[in-house]
Amino acid sequence: MKAKTVLPAVAMTAVSMVLTLAVVVMWLGTAVPWPVALVVGLGIDGGWLATLAYERRLAAQGDHNRAVTAVGWSFGLIAAGVLVAHALTAEESAGAWLAVAWLPVAAKALWLVHGMWERTALTPVALDAIRGIQQEARDEAAVARARLRAEAATEETRLTAVTEAGARVARVQAKTAQTLSEAWSTLETARQGEDTGRALTSVTSRVTPGVTPRWELPVWGPTEPVPALETAAPTLTEEALDALVDEIRHSEVPALSYREMASRFRAAGHSASEVRLRAAWKRVAA
Repeated sequence: MKAKTVLPAVAMTAVSMVLTLAVVVMWLGTAVPWPVALVVGLGIDGGWLATLAYERRLAAQGDHNRAVTAVGWSFGLIAAGVLVAHALTAEESAGAWLAVAWLPVAAKALWLVHGMWERTALTPVALDAIRGIQQEARDEAAVARARLRAEAATEETRLTAVTEAGARVARVQAKTAQTLSEAWSTLETARQGEDTGRALTSVTSRVTPGVTPRWELPVWGPTEPVPALETAAPTLTEEALDALVDEIRHSEVPALSYREMASRFRAAGHSASEVRLRAAWKRVAA
């Protein structure tokens, strides 16, 4: 994977250095001796290559120096400027020379891309772990989607069944109500009919001699039973009340007070007014 970024950068660097050296020698060789032009070209390429090597060393150590980076880009821009100046002064093939003037800057950019790749590169173990996590997340998402779809389908089926059952119940109730209404209408018609009324009243029992009872329709609707009346307890006589009061009063030693006696009297289920009970107490205690 590393070769995918480093090989293009190396190839572009080599082409850029050779092209820069050739242009400097051809361009300056007409004005100065060719050894001087060669030294100038090697200086530009050497400075470019030296800063690149130092940047790569810092990158291998996990470090970065902005000054070195600036110098490296300066050498790249100088080389590109030389190529552009030669293309502008060339009498022949100026467009072709101008088209390749960007190669030094392009080589520098490729090395920048390679450095970024190195800073973000991961080991095969980490990549496998990431792929496993992503696959697990995709699996969980797929299972969750399937569960939601299944629950939605189940809920839809349940609602459909409930709705259909409710509709059937409503139809049965409507049919029953219609049947009852027709029966009630028939009974009402029979009740209002003169001949039918006489026939029906003839079979009813007479409440009062000589009076024909009126036949009424049965009650249609809920009825509430009337609770039975509770029978009141028999009233105690004065002698019985005195005997009960005396018995309760002397049920403990010392004798109970009036309040305690009255409480036990009523707790035993006896009934008497407060006036009668206090009068009996006075008679017994006197």
